[in-house]
Order: sequence, then C-alpha cells, then structure tokens
Amino acid sequence: MHATALADPATADAISRLGLSVAILLVAAKLGGEVAVRLGQSAVLGELLAGVLLGSIPLHFFVEVRTDPYVDMLARLGILVLLFEVGLGSTIRDVASVAAAATAVAALGTLGSLAFGVVATALAAPGDRLPVRWFVAGAITATSIGISARVLRDAGAASTRAAHTILGASVLDDVLGLLVLAVLTELAQSADAGARVAWIGVAWGALKTIAFLGASIAVGVALSPRLFALTSRLQAPGTLLATGLSFCFVFAWASNAMGLSPIVGAFTAGLVLEELHSSRFVQRGEPSLVARMEPISAWLVPIFFVLVGMRADIRALFQPAALTLGAALVTAAMAGKLACALGAPRGTDRIAIALGMLPRGEVTLVFANLGSSLRSAGRPLLDPAHYSALVTVVVVTTLVTPIALRRRLRAGLERGAVRG
Repeated sequence: MHATALADPATADAISRLGLSVAILLVAAKLGGEVAVRLGQSAVLGELLAGVLLGSIPLHFFVEVRTDPYVDMLARLGILVLLFEVGLGSTIRDVASVAAAATAVAALGTLGSLAFGVVATALAAPGDRLPVRWFVAGAITATSIGISARVLRDAGAASTRAAHTILGASVLDDVLGLLVLAVLTELAQSADAGARVAWIGVAWGALKTIAFLGASIAVGVALSPRLFALTSRLQAPGTLLATGLSFCFVFAWASNAMGLSPIVGAFTAGLVLEELHSSRFVQRGEPSLVARMEPISAWLVPIFFVLVGMRADIRALFQPAALTLGAALVTAAMAGKLACALGAPRGTDRIAIALGMLPRGEVTLVFANLGSSLRSAGRPLLDPAHYSALVTVVVVTTLVTPIALRRRLRAGLERGAVRG
C-alpha cells in the first residue's frame, strides 16, 4: 500500500480499527483457550465462549466487529486454513485403508444424525421450511476429531482397536460432512425454483461434489510431487509455505468455480499433500509444511471461532424457541452418533466408539456460519435461534464427550474390555 493511502484518514482509520479488532479477538481467543485447557476441555470451546462473552458486551465497537467485512474476510481465510490443516492431518492412504467397520461407523453416524436432526427440527420448530430442516440436521452430522483424539491420547488408549475405529471413522466423517454441506447448500439455493427443480439441483450438487473430489484428487496426486520438486530448487525463504498455501487457495478457487463451497477444495488440497512433499525442504533443514502452517493457523483460525461466538445472539440463546431447538438438536446429535455403535467391530467397546463420535465442532460451526449468510425465499436461511441452537450443540457435546469417554475408557482398560 502506498504511503499516500496510509496518510488518508479514512484508510488509516480502517486499518487501525482492523488491527485493534484482531488484537482483541486474539487476546480473547488465547485467554478463553487457556481457561478451557486448564479445565480439561478443548481450546476451541474456550475460543467459542470467549466470543459469546465479547458479543454480549453492550458496546458499539463489538457490534461493529461482528459485521466488519475485513474481520469477516480474515475469518473466511481462517476457515480455508482450518480445513486445509484438517486435510493435511490425513492422507489418501488413510482414507483408502479405513476398515469396513470404520466406514460403517461413519455412515451410520452421519445418516443417524441427519435423520434424528430432521425429526428434531420438525418437532421443535414446526414452522421451518424443508431446506432449513435439512440444513440444520446436516450441521450436526460431522464429528470433531480433535477432541476425541486428545481424550484417547490422554487416557492411554490411542493404540486400541476402538481408537483406530474412532479416528478412521472421523476421517471419513469429514469427507461425508463436506459432501452433506455441498448438497444441502445446493438444496437451499435452488429451493426458490420449486421442489422438483430443487431435488434435481441436489442430485447435481452431489454429483459435482463427488466429481470434483475425484478429479481434484487425481490431478493433485499427479501434479503435486512435480510442483514441490520444482519449487524445492528455489532457495528463497518461505517457498514451501507459499507453495502449500497457493495449492490450497487454487483448489478453493476451483471448488468455488464448480459452484461448491471453497472449503471443499481446501480440504481436498490438504488431503492430497503428504509429508513426502516436504521431504526435500526438510532435508536441507527447513520445517515441514505442517510446521510452517502452525503460525498461520494460530492467529487466523481463532479469529473464526471467536467471531462465530460473537455472532451467537446471547438473548436468542435464552429465548424459548432457541432453548427448545437447542435441546432437541443436542438430543438428536447424541442419538445419531450412538446409532453408529451398531457398525462397530466385534471385540471392541461399542459404547466407547459411539462416545468418541459424539463431539461436534468445526464443521458444525462452518455450517452455522454459512447458513446465516445463505439466503432462501428472500431471507437468511438460518435465523439467530437456529444459529444459537447449533452453538449449543457444539458447547454441550464438547463438554460431555471428554468426561463420558474418559470414564468409559478408564473402566474398559481396568476390566480389559478395550484391547489394543
């Protein structure tokens, strides 16, 4: 930016306000995350609750932060970085090698959550339109893998068959969750054209998502080794990070160009890349791509979670409609994942596996954030009551899972029911 632009009072004021907003959000995120971790909870929960507290402060500044387009853009970048990192945590081989039991667990959990969610929304909010019911139900389908993985590790059960099933099913859950998101977004956007056209659009959305995933994975697997081998010849610092982020953002753009959510592309880009791609950089003493991403995600991703919390209208949270819907969705979310115990392999603690699939987190919040920005029938798809109810699902399942799963695993290890 030119010095003359910085000298302009309006531009300088916008930059200074953005800097102050980011500073406040980051401090709130780290303080909230620290409190949550000290209480044995996920840092994400602390960031979310910190945002809820900031959003309840009756100052005009915080009202403006919730709708600031610059802060919103940083949060959207945070979503892409988050899904890229989730993809980096898995590989194509991880997904391909998931056992039939993990596949069954993921499928039953997703379908169960979707079915219970539709019923719960119909009972608790009978006035909702069909696209709203399906979108809200879809928001509670995906498990938050980070919470369960932390509990399994802390309980000394990370090498058990139950843990392998939970983590394998959670990887598939991410893929299924993004597929559900793409399909339901298509349903919401085409609903105005009539039921018949909407369902054609849903089918087309599913085909586009599957085709995009397949084509992008094939192209990515073929091109990414050559791309990283080529850029490894460059000696300029930060080349590995620039290559990885460019790969992520190009895939996000391609996904959006196909009419899908950019996060589908970001996740796929991370899934395609492996540690092998960083090997030439690591051999010459540079950190891996995963390590390079940590400083980026450490400040962008918390902005997203705190902003999501700020947008949860605390007054709507305690209104009868939000309380009723929240309670119904929490029940549906738990019942849906308990159903996945039917797909657990014999000889494992099926209840422990079901409990490990309970927590909802990032994908549910992405659904909530996207649903509040989508428009259907001339108004936002999700109103404040829906938004607050989904935040309630995240908070309750995030709180319940560590306590219930830790106790179940401890009891199972003591009686020898959970085996490696």
